[in-house]
Amino acid sequence: MNIAEDRPRAAELVGNAATEARNRIVAVETIPLHIPLRGAFKISVGGVRPFLEVLLVRIRTADGLEGIGETQAWRRLGSVETLASLTEAIKTHLAPRILGRTPFDLPAIVRDMNIALDRSLYAKAPLLDALYDLQGKILGVPLYQILGGKARDKVGASAVVLMKDKLDDTLEGAQAFWDRGFRAFTVKIGENAANDHVNVREIRRRFPDVLIRVDANASMSFDGALALLKKIEPYDIESAEQMIAPWDLDGMAELSRRVTIQMMADECVATEQELLEVIKRRAATGIQTKISKNGGIWYCRKLWTIAAAADMRIYPGNHPTTSIGAAAVAHLAASWPGDLADGPFAMGISGNLEHDVVTEPLRFDGRLVPVPTGPGLGMTVDESAVSAMRVDR
Repeated sequence: MNIAEDRPRAAELVGNAATEARNRIVAVETIPLHIPLRGAFKISVGGVRPFLEVLLVRIRTADGLEGIGETQAWRRLGSVETLASLTEAIKTHLAPRILGRTPFDLPAIVRDMNIALDRSLYAKAPLLDALYDLQGKILGVPLYQILGGKARDKVGASAVVLMKDKLDDTLEGAQAFWDRGFRAFTVKIGENAANDHVNVREIRRRFPDVLIRVDANASMSFDGALALLKKIEPYDIESAEQMIAPWDLDGMAELSRRVTIQMMADECVATEQELLEVIKRRAATGIQTKISKNGGIWYCRKLWTIAAAADMRIYPGNHPTTSIGAAAVAHLAASWPGDLADGPFAMGISGNLEHDVVTEPLRFDGRLVPVPTGPGLGMTVDESAVSAMRVDR
């Protein structure tokens, strides 16, 4: 159905009493999963992760339609949640603000959830994205139509080059991404500055035309970050993501003044107010959002609007995620009329996860991810896969 061509029908789907009764939400289900990670997944903070902790949220209406959303218990800087705490927040505080209402009450639901529980963006993200998913399914249109229409058919993604013990293994991983068509690499750094320097130098030598970013996941001291950035400056580094602690915006601003490499904000930005502080202090010229960390499509879109007004580069990102989380970013990006950098939003589906949770996972076309065209997010849950990885039974 084309909403622009069939407004009376659209109004009928959401406006009359009988239809509204069918659209009322009757159940909110939380589904905790441990999804095995492929290879040694490691960033500068914490040890090797054997699995990704995912919480799916399923919202069901009276007529049986279901909306789906995803979040993660990342348990690193800016994320204190566990699967248990996310589940408790949703069941006790947030789901009661949704039950009995329709997905088209979304703005009022956002307001009431904020009254019930401050911040808690990781818990709110899957609920709000599931409500968007339901809106699209009720109207029979892809989610990007709900968000204002489509500005692009495919979304560019960057590859994340993870830390390896040996240089050859690091280069082998980068080569595999290059062979698949990726032309932007986010290189993880921050654990060993000497190794970081060598990794970046050798990646640049092997791939002279690739766009290179570095990401320290907020792990470095100011002095260490400055020294490393000075060493890799000659290798044409596009940006440096969250080199130092999230609270040290003055330090980020000073790094921006001391090197030619552009700073990118990530862990230091959860809310609009935090982004405004970054902008006021000139602490970064780019921002990476994550669909779970920043509260789902609803809140990410607000951050993108503020960032664009400040002429910041926007990097659509994510923690490692299933096709559900990646699809949420893809729809938001599809509806965005401005420029977007190739961001690591498809980090899970690029090969980090052993299993996905949908029947038809998102696929790459080189470095591009085609935007799903089915109703809502365009995702159908693979119930057998979910059952096999569920950890509350």
